[in-house]
Amino acid sequence: MDHLLRDIAPIPSVAWQRIDEEARERLVPLLAARRVVDWSGGGGWERSAVSLGRTADVPPPPGSNGGVQTRQRRVLTLTEIRVPFTVDRREIADAQRGARDLEFDDLFRAARQAAETENRAVFHGWPDAGIVGIMQASPAPNIKLGEDMDSYPGVVTAAVERLRLAGVEGPYALCVGPDIHGRILQASEDGHLLLDHIGRILGGSVIWTPGLDGAVVLSQRGGDFTLSVGQDLSIGYLDHDADTVNLYLEESFTFQTEEPDAAIALTT
Repeated sequence: MDHLLRDIAPIPSVAWQRIDEEARERLVPLLAARRVVDWSGGGGWERSAVSLGRTADVPPPPGSNGGVQTRQRRVLTLTEIRVPFTVDRREIADAQRGARDLEFDDLFRAARQAAETENRAVFHGWPDAGIVGIMQASPAPNIKLGEDMDSYPGVVTAAVERLRLAGVEGPYALCVGPDIHGRILQASEDGHLLLDHIGRILGGSVIWTPGLDGAVVLSQRGGDFTLSVGQDLSIGYLDHDADTVNLYLEESFTFQTEEPDAAIALTT
């Protein structure tokens, strides 16, 4: 039995399969940061840290003789997130009967919260977890998007040219928060054409990114940003009563920006 305690949950294997499938279907489109950064997995729940490949000087132990050089390895510790949710036991029973229209609304809410937390840590940072986000790390001055949607291709072009001048190769991606993405689509009947136009400028994709405020243009050449995951998003069991089963989504991760020059933040 592992720490997720799935084996003791009052959920038969068929229902577990349906819950996992529903969670996966909801999470994949929401986990936008994973589409634009390198992903480093492995180690599972036991993985605690990522080496930074650096050291810091520390004093020798008390009473040590002189002449000893002492350094401590520097690491970035993984942080755990957990989002509880509930499943109605009637839906679990109906899953066993073969129902396809199961109601897992609270699971969908938890999936969105978990994905937004991960995306937000990647782009905006998480100081208490030792994470510096992409938009924080970028040394380049922000470029203002403004309210005029017709100016967006020019703004993205300026960001791409700035990256090229810094020696950062493409292709590039534009990650945009839901508000900006929605405004682009609602600006006119040609909203999708505008997204396609921006995509051609980038040589890459425009990515709807829940949890992101503003937008960011970043290189997709690889090696610039790394999301390190110990345990990937998994569902565990808490407890239950006669009507509901209390579960949770859980993950452990950290994030590093290896090349701050590989991104340009766009602000509204």
